[in-house]
Amino acid sequence: MIEFDDVVKTFPDGTTAVDHLNLTIPDGAITVLVGPSGCGKTTSLRMINRMIDPTSGTIRIDGKPVGDTDPAELRRGIGYVIQAAGLFPHRTVVDNVATVPVLAGTSRKKAREQARELLDRVGLAPHLADRYPVQLSGGQQQRVGVARALAADPPVMLMDEPFSAVDPVVRDGLQQEFLRLQGELGKTIVMVTHDIDEAIKLGDHVAVFAEGGRLEQFCPPDQLLADPGNDFVSGFVGRDRGYRGLSFSSAEHLPVEPADTVVEGLRLALDGDGRALGWDGDGSTGGRLPTEGTFTASDTMRRVTDLAILSPAGAAVRVDASGRVDGLVRHAVVAEHLRTRQLERLRSHGRSTAGAEG
Repeated sequence: MIEFDDVVKTFPDGTTAVDHLNLTIPDGAITVLVGPSGCGKTTSLRMINRMIDPTSGTIRIDGKPVGDTDPAELRRGIGYVIQAAGLFPHRTVVDNVATVPVLAGTSRKKAREQARELLDRVGLAPHLADRYPVQLSGGQQQRVGVARALAADPPVMLMDEPFSAVDPVVRDGLQQEFLRLQGELGKTIVMVTHDIDEAIKLGDHVAVFAEGGRLEQFCPPDQLLADPGNDFVSGFVGRDRGYRGLSFSSAEHLPVEPADTVVEGLRLALDGDGRALGWDGDGSTGGRLPTEGTFTASDTMRRVTDLAILSPAGAAVRVDASGRVDGLVRHAVVAEHLRTRQLERLRSHGRSTAGAEG
């Protein structure tokens, strides 16, 4: 557990970067610090491993103040991933990853063996281990950066905008790989980003900062979207927070119609195994039209809504675990289902509020 107890950071020019921060970051989860430029999120991150020291207040890791530990010793027990990887250009990939274990006393041979295992774990091909960073793509360099941070098996990892320097397609792949790794390793991760979508996608908890280093709200991402704490948070999360919030709503109980239902003059064509081929009409549509994808009962309402919007029939196609079509959902049904869920949530919230006041 990482605790910020009334932490203030004021720079020599009088700028207050962090203003009386009180925050408890839970173990084994991803906590994302997000906010506009100059809001103190990176300063807060760097105070954890004493790259910056607070002006006042205390930061503790597992109850021990970080100020009581030598900075070099403290950092050896904390993984650190930064934007654009920050690799040593004169060292090979495998030696970049082996750096911290060697400094901690592990033999170079064993450290390299462990480094190669980590490179495999983050999805890098074995032949890349002996290359230099300049010979890798941006996405590959970021994977090396993550592997290097994991090399000492630290209980805590700090990540400062780790995926912002790569293109959107590569970023999405890195985010998925990161979530897979966290599912296996269960580290305590604190991550900084300016991208609210990334914060919502990756964070188990999200801390929203405002200019002047003030913490405005700290909660799980679904709560952040459903119930912003104030006007600043609502504005920062964005007007489309309702659509983003569908990522946390399951399609499990969504009612479906039979696969042979005619929708807007179109009928879904299936192959011999019951898999979707596309939408067939009366010939006026110019041939078979694509389904734009399918969903399963375990998918999110965001995916179903997107498919229904993209579908030429205005209906999303549901499939079972084997990929066989087992129903259709029209966009009107999706909208009514979401309206009902929202009313239920508001009524529940009203009962909870009344109970708290009583």
